[in-house]
Amino acid sequence: MRPILLQGHERSLTQIKFNREGDLLFSCSKDLTINVWFSHNGERLGTYEGHNGAVWTIDVDSQSRFMVSGSADNEMRLWSVQTGKCLFVWEFPTAVKHVAFNEDDDQIVCITEQRMGHQGAIRVFNINREGDGTNQSLEPVSLFHPVGSKPTVCAFPYMSGLILTGHESGKVALFDAKTGDEVLNNERAHMDNVTDLQLSADRSYFVTSSKDKTARIHDAKTLRVLKTFSTETPLNSAALAPDQPYVLLGGGQEAMSVTTTSARQGKFETRFWHKVFEEEVGRVKGHFGPVNTIAIHPQGIAYASGGEDGFVRVHHFDESYTKAKPYGDLEIIN
Repeated sequence: MRPILLQGHERSLTQIKFNREGDLLFSCSKDLTINVWFSHNGERLGTYEGHNGAVWTIDVDSQSRFMVSGSADNEMRLWSVQTGKCLFVWEFPTAVKHVAFNEDDDQIVCITEQRMGHQGAIRVFNINREGDGTNQSLEPVSLFHPVGSKPTVCAFPYMSGLILTGHESGKVALFDAKTGDEVLNNERAHMDNVTDLQLSADRSYFVTSSKDKTARIHDAKTLRVLKTFSTETPLNSAALAPDQPYVLLGGGQEAMSVTTTSARQGKFETRFWHKVFEEEVGRVKGHFGPVNTIAIHPQGIAYASGGEDGFVRVHHFDESYTKAKPYGDLEIIN
């Protein structure tokens, strides 16, 4: 798997995301910019400029029409994917740490962080898809402050009217999207900060990564832990491979605690685990620092990783991967 190296950011990556077709890859970074690339060859298609702080999070709708971003400049922005134009700006008292579209593309959920006397908040906005997209409401249809541990990641599961969250304490929870009531939680889902949450294609289960050095697959309806993948390094991201029984994990020690031996010990690799047997089946090297974010092509033909080193690496799987027996060995990764 010869990677395509995408060099368009000057600081560490925070999130990367494929669109539904998989032909576009979006990346955001602490350097204030969002880039979009052709996934098949790594050519940069354009840049979305306007944020004045680190861009923490992005999501793109299923039609590749709108993109939403959240930043340390306390703004959430709605963009036209095609033109790169900023269509609307929502301003908040604190930084926007996570954003996500719902399945129908008509709502966005966002998390703003707890800081300077402001509580951490979850807001849900209706998205007006009529016209050019500039006519949006500043007011959320729902705003609530989760009690206890602050939320770090969020998504809409397949059950309508609910929001799925991961928290700093390690818990995962379901909230009523209208009332803000906590419907269900698993306080012991993880023992430390939940760093990533990615849904399966049908949104019926999801994978989380955590600073507690584990990734876990959970049932979206019951929040029950189905599978656990234990490593020796803090994890920043986890992604589910479609049509293949693999989970991809990425992480690494924080920059301040990295030693000269970290890279040699395999701390900065993307790791493949069998999601049924809970066994590690391979690793892919390449980054010169922690892997901050991982995304998998919707058709499962490639994956991308974004690192603390400022690079995005796109790997297209060899034919032997896609033809591998679903429950056999992953032979292409040594």
